[in-house]
Amino acid sequence: QVQLVESGGGLVQPGGSLSLTCAASGSILSINSMAWYRQAPGKERELVASITRGGITNYADSVKGRFTISRDNAKNTVYLKMNSLKPEDTAAYYCKANVIRAGLYSVMDFWGKGALVTVSS
Repeated sequence: QVQLVESGGGLVQPGGSLSLTCAASGSILSINSMAWYRQAPGKERELVASITRGGITNYADSVKGRFTISRDNAKNTVYLKMNSLKPEDTAAYYCKANVIRAGLYSVMDFWGKGALVTVSS
């Protein structure tokens, strides 16, 4: 089995910064793309940013220039650095990994349980 664990959420004032980390562990041969999604109360889950194994990134228009996604392939970890945070960034943030599972050689998406980010004064 594969587990993804997010950390780093919390309360921050508007204009502040916060960093999220997501570490994958378990029966992992390799990880293709990794991504961060978020879901605000009463809204659908949306893609925030994604990164390929080779480092190609993609961002939602709403976070371009403010958020930076990065990863450490050796540690099976993805990061999200969030700057200039706004109240509308308040949401539960989930990481997703497209994993090639060891032994089974199958490809499957796995999700973390989420980290809450609250932007409020």
